[in-house]
Amino acid sequence: MPPSREAQDLPIEQRQTIFRTLVEIQDTGMGVLPARIEITKRFSVTDAQIKDIEREGLEKQWPPL
Repeated sequence: MPPSREAQDLPIEQRQTIFRTLVEIQDTGMGVLPARIEITKRFSVTDAQIKDIEREGLEKQWPPL
């Protein structure tokens, strides 16, 4: 499933940075929901964008996977 139009409006480099940061935050032991909240604050993105970026990053095996 391709990312939503809203997520696609972000440059791929930014989506990859968001994905990497989200994974790194979760690797420290933070849960999924608190990590998403942290990302919304850090990058000024919506929860829907984060979910789309997560899906895209997992499908495309972006680093750090």
